[in-house]
Amino acid sequence: MFEHDKEQATCVIPDDGGHPCGRTAVDSRFALCAAHVAVVVEWAGAEVGTADSLPSACPACGSRIGVRYPSAWVCGTCEWKLGDVLDEGLPPPRVDVVYYIRFRNRIKIGTTANPRQRLARLWHDDVLAFERGDRLVERRRHQQFAQLRLERSEWFSSTPVLEEHIAELAAGVDDPWARYARWLGEAAALRG
Repeated sequence: MFEHDKEQATCVIPDDGGHPCGRTAVDSRFALCAAHVAVVVEWAGAEVGTADSLPSACPACGSRIGVRYPSAWVCGTCEWKLGDVLDEGLPPPRVDVVYYIRFRNRIKIGTTANPRQRLARLWHDDVLAFERGDRLVERRRHQQFAQLRLERSEWFSSTPVLEEHIAELAAGVDDPWARYARWLGEAAALRG
């Protein structure tokens, strides 16, 4: 905005009298002096928070990503307010998932409410994706990809059509476990 101006940019924020501040702008892209930049930064921190690592893992989902507000820390994954106590009388939240794992050139489509425990018992090379759903969704996926099924198992041949389905489920998700943690956190937050 000020690149072509020969003169140094000055702050345009009006003072009490309605006249521009006039102090030298800290950057030619923004017509704000250092004092007014500090005011904007403070306001942004209070309004939208500051992304940072949580001081400890979120008790609801286990994430270490947080947003710091002046009043409190909030989990960046599930939005659980740090310091709020989970009701210990309630069982952990249940989130059923259909999982897609790869072992060599095969893909397993299964379901569980505890993927960490279940997948720890299965040989696999990669966790490809999670899809929210129970046995009904799993059954639909088995029918959808029936022509790829290996014998009467939950293992399927890895083909472009199955890979495309998995890619759609994983779109925008770098880590399926982070998505699962978010679902757990959402379930815990809904439960209160």
